[in-house]
This record gives sequence, C-alpha cells and structure tokens, in this order.
Amino acid sequence: MKSQTAVIGGIPMRWIERGRGDEVPLVLIHGIPTSPRLWRHVMAKLRGVRCLAFEMVGYGESMEAGVGRDISVGRQADYLIDWLTHLGIERAVFCGHDLGGGVAHIAVVRHPQRCAGLFLTNAIGYDSWPIPSVKALKLTAPLVKHLPDIAAKQILRVLMIRGHDKLQIAEESLDVHWSAYERHGGAASLIRQVMALNVEDTESIAGALPGLNIPARVVWGTSDSFQKLRYGERFARDLNAPLHRIEGGLHFTPEDHPEIIAEQITRLLEDIERAA
Repeated sequence: MKSQTAVIGGIPMRWIERGRGDEVPLVLIHGIPTSPRLWRHVMAKLRGVRCLAFEMVGYGESMEAGVGRDISVGRQADYLIDWLTHLGIERAVFCGHDLGGGVAHIAVVRHPQRCAGLFLTNAIGYDSWPIPSVKALKLTAPLVKHLPDIAAKQILRVLMIRGHDKLQIAEESLDVHWSAYERHGGAASLIRQVMALNVEDTESIAGALPGLNIPARVVWGTSDSFQKLRYGERFARDLNAPLHRIEGGLHFTPEDHPEIIAEQITRLLEDIERAA
C-alpha cells in the first residue's frame, strides 16, 4: 500500500493506494475519528481492483489542511469529485463507512454518472447523526479543544471501545488513528471536525436515493449503538440493495470484520459486471 499526495485546487489531498491502474477503481472513504487506514485489512483482502482510500480534508495526516476550510460532509463530497477528476477517474465504485458513507452517497446523488456502484457499511444518513456523544463534544467544544493529549486520547478510546467487538481490536484501532491527532493538533483538530458536522447535508438529499438506480450493497453491524440497524434497513430499501447483517457486530466493521466487508465488496463488483 502506497501513500500519495496531490495539491488540488490549492488543497493538499492524500490517499492510500493498492492495485494496478488498469483495474476497477474502488474508492474507500473513512469517517470520524479515523483515517484511510481504517480500510487497511479490507484492502489487503481484495483482488483485481485498484483500491484508493481517500483521506477527507481535515482528517488523518491532512488535519492541518482543514484549518480555515469547510470540512463538512457535504463539502467533502465536492473534494472527493475534484480528486477523482485530478486522477483522471471518470467512474468508480464508492465505498463508505460512518461519515464516509455520507460523503459517498451525497457524491452519488450530485454526480450519478461518476459512480459505478455504491457500498455502505454502518454509514451516516438521513437524520441518524451526529450521535449523542458527538453532540456533547459540540456543546463542550470551548473546553474540550484545550484538553491535553492524554485526555483527548481517552475520549477516542471510549469511542473505540464502544464501537468495536473486541477490546484488542479497539486498542489497535486507537493506536492507528490517534497517532495523526497526536501529530496534528490533538483535541483542537477533533473539535474542528466535530463542529463541521451538519445533519442537513444528508437530510437534504435523502429523497433522491430511491431514484439512483445503481448497483448497491449495504452491510451493517446489527448491534451498533452509533448507527442503528434501522438506518441500514432504510438504505437497503431506498437503494433497492441487498442488506447483509453482521449479527452482533458493532460500528467499526472494516476493522472488526474485514473478511466480510471484502467479500461483500467483491459481490458488489460481480453485480456491477453482470449489470454491464
């Protein structure tokens, strides 16, 4: 896997890539408080595709690029399309988790011709977000943004433990994703991300989902307390897509169940090939 950077419209944009340029482009989009490395285990299990794990502006190693910029979910969808255009990718399969799922389906609604297929797993949508713990961070933002790293890391640790099936995987995830916060602003960067969240971004385009008519699949951890199963069921209905339930699964499915996510992405690619 290779990390790459390009300056697009004056904004440094980063991504992790694996696979050959002549293979099917699969764009993987992370959420909060993660980074493209959320997909590390999934990418390792995929074959015959060009995986491009996009780093949202203001997240991961791009946190400092978010200072003074709009890093809302709706704006991230614009950044995503600008990045694809820069790379010369006209159509790709979009795959999103958490906020990344919001970015993916907003981009598809705005630019359906750019999307060959859509994959969502425990994604935000409709009025499912921000979750209560994130709303609490918004309310206490003036205090939280000044917290020392040790306290900010504990906030992330609680989120990781609540969102992962096993403590060992939660701790691994914390180590992977906290390191970027530690290097790039700590609590202040987390609060900058939180303050940009606006549910109107997904509510405003929800009515367009049933009319997309694209190959899609939805995979959901059934015990996720952040993004409830009923939203996965609603996505499946609106997109006319199969819903694969991960029984007892929690929120961070790409890290907890990479083999299932990779298998279901492969099935979506097969659906797309048959449709073509």
